[in-house]
Amino acid sequence: MLESEVVLSPFEQAELKLLDNLQQASCEDVFAQLGIHFCEKQQRFLYRVFLPNALAVKLEASGSSLDFQRFEQSALFHLWLDDNSLPANQQLVVQYADNCVAYLDCYRFPSTLDVNAMYLFCEGTLAHAHRHLGAHPMEIENTLGTRFCVWAPNAKTVSVVGDFNYWNAQCHVMRKHPACGVWELFIPNVQQGNCYKYSILTQTNERVEKADPYAFQMQLPPHTASVVNGLKEPSLPHQTAPLLHDINQPISIYEVHLGSWRRHQDGSYLSYQEIAQQLIPYVQSLGFTHVQLMPVSEYPFDGSWGYQPVGMFSPSSRFGSAQDFADFIDAIKSAGLGVIADWVPAHFPSDSYGLAYFDGSHLYEHADRRQGFHPDWQTHIYNYDRAEVRSFLLSNAMFWVQHFQLDGLRVDAVASMLYLDYSREDGEWVPNCYGGRENLGAISLLQHINQHLYHEVKPLVMVAEESTAWPGVTQMTTTGGLGFGYKWNMGWMNDTLAYMTKDPVHRKYHHHNMTFAMVYAFSENFILPLSHDEVVHGKGSMIGKMPGDNWQKHANLRAYYAFMWAHPGKKLLFMGSEFAQWSEWNHQQSLDWHLLQYDDHQQIQSLVKTLNGVYHQHEALYQDGLKDKGFQWLDSHNADQSILAFARFSKALQQTIVCISHFTPVVHHDVCIGVPFAGEYQLILNTDDKRFGGSNVTPGDVLKAIDTPFNGFPCYIKINVAPLATYYLKHLAQQ
Repeated sequence: MLESEVVLSPFEQAELKLLDNLQQASCEDVFAQLGIHFCEKQQRFLYRVFLPNALAVKLEASGSSLDFQRFEQSALFHLWLDDNSLPANQQLVVQYADNCVAYLDCYRFPSTLDVNAMYLFCEGTLAHAHRHLGAHPMEIENTLGTRFCVWAPNAKTVSVVGDFNYWNAQCHVMRKHPACGVWELFIPNVQQGNCYKYSILTQTNERVEKADPYAFQMQLPPHTASVVNGLKEPSLPHQTAPLLHDINQPISIYEVHLGSWRRHQDGSYLSYQEIAQQLIPYVQSLGFTHVQLMPVSEYPFDGSWGYQPVGMFSPSSRFGSAQDFADFIDAIKSAGLGVIADWVPAHFPSDSYGLAYFDGSHLYEHADRRQGFHPDWQTHIYNYDRAEVRSFLLSNAMFWVQHFQLDGLRVDAVASMLYLDYSREDGEWVPNCYGGRENLGAISLLQHINQHLYHEVKPLVMVAEESTAWPGVTQMTTTGGLGFGYKWNMGWMNDTLAYMTKDPVHRKYHHHNMTFAMVYAFSENFILPLSHDEVVHGKGSMIGKMPGDNWQKHANLRAYYAFMWAHPGKKLLFMGSEFAQWSEWNHQQSLDWHLLQYDDHQQIQSLVKTLNGVYHQHEALYQDGLKDKGFQWLDSHNADQSILAFARFSKALQQTIVCISHFTPVVHHDVCIGVPFAGEYQLILNTDDKRFGGSNVTPGDVLKAIDTPFNGFPCYIKINVAPLATYYLKHLAQQ
């Protein structure tokens, strides 16, 4: 041995190895090294701290102080103690180059992770994972701080980095719970508003920074950090809106994209509070019962409209804080309106700070690209068979409806979840264990979520955007259904819009497009959706789809809207369509509100308001609207004149409304329509009325049925039909 060689003691050798691990933030069991531990050999307690950039450390307690010893001029300090019963008021005083600060050691606090909850989490049945995972301000041992928990079972180590530790992964390495793969750490003095991420060391020694999947708030894009946010308990529920779960209630939904409904003159977003102040009275004035919000969970790319979310538990910070969003929802419900929000459990984007390859492995997404990546949207697909992912999605649905007291969730892209071969060619998908194309994991998850939410949150309705003929979407899970309350009727929407875009001279050849939906209209509980998807990507606005000159376009739209409001199914209309905006929807700017200075746009808006009013006031238009006994065709075969007539009935036939729609630009005189009852029929709506911008052709205020059998009915009415118009007639003999 050379004289100059330094011989390290076993203790120093161990410290040197530990120092290397701490400097790399790769110490896999940091709680076994830092904090206070009993040393058998020394029969004393060793208190270690690792404080990057510190020059000296003192332990102060009860008016006295002890100096830590610094190891090799490093950030590792230790202190020998005779016992570990330190006073509650003890603290560390850390000397840096330019200041001296008090420091509370995070490694002296015990774990507070709920073992029973983590068992349920790993079973896929934990419905409140957000109460255990994520960042939660709390008090432990009379010390205020924040507890961080994250699921990353395949990580070597995980550190909390943030604006409270200079984003240094060395400072706050977390404790791992191997049984559940969760990492946990309580950090004193971290409080509401602090920004943070998780710095994850993968098995390939790559370090990645990830936002918190369970964060209640995120920074405003393009910034990507999570924000500590202790949400307040929700206020008492409001139940003044028509209940979605009651199929015999009138449900009329106004779909809104918060970022483009209205903006400031400089193009900046309104806040949640400003939206509430303007949106609520507007929706009320038009008679809608519910507001449906396009996705509100945080998303990085404006062009995704929210359908590629990263912060699944974070209301978008574009418009304010999570509490601002809660107040916004509370204001809507206090006004007697219901609220539905879009929910996106079908896929997530590949942003580096998001869920993709979260701990260096395919944690949230399916590992097989044929099942875990969506070719159309270039997004990742959740692994619905993984228990912890099921707990994540179940908890997320529960969070939105329970904490914010939403009346329902509209689940996006359900078809893409149900089919393994969705948008895939042969060889690009993997059959299930039975050789079929059904995604059994997604099916069972949707059933479980619906079943759990309906049991735990009342009243509530789940709505499916499901574009195929999958059977039993709105049937109960106990009978094999998916358990949704409603399904968007995409078939009705596609067929009727295809008809309406045709020149009237050709419509008689496409008459079936307006009648076919009644073949299956009562197979599910349907909502008729004229949604955002129909006014983008070159499809044209609702008024822009209509053929003819300016007057005919407006007349077509008036007749179509009235046909829709009388048709079986609940109603949904996307913002801007209620006043016939000419341009397609543009998410980057406000609606064209200036159009309301023109009569024809005011008149369409007035019609929508009137339709909602008539709909609410007449039980026949909504009672039994999802059952075949509430509907009867009066004339579905008059293709030559492009006339459709049907009757709507309330319960026990106490009220009857006749709807007659005509879709050519000419007047037809003395049209005979068979009706189910004798007596008088009063005109209660005429879309050709002058006040709606029509030509004011009227069939008269009251029509008397002629007591002669006609077209299979005991009597008929004779009516003059205006061009491109819809009439509602109420039978007066029934009260």
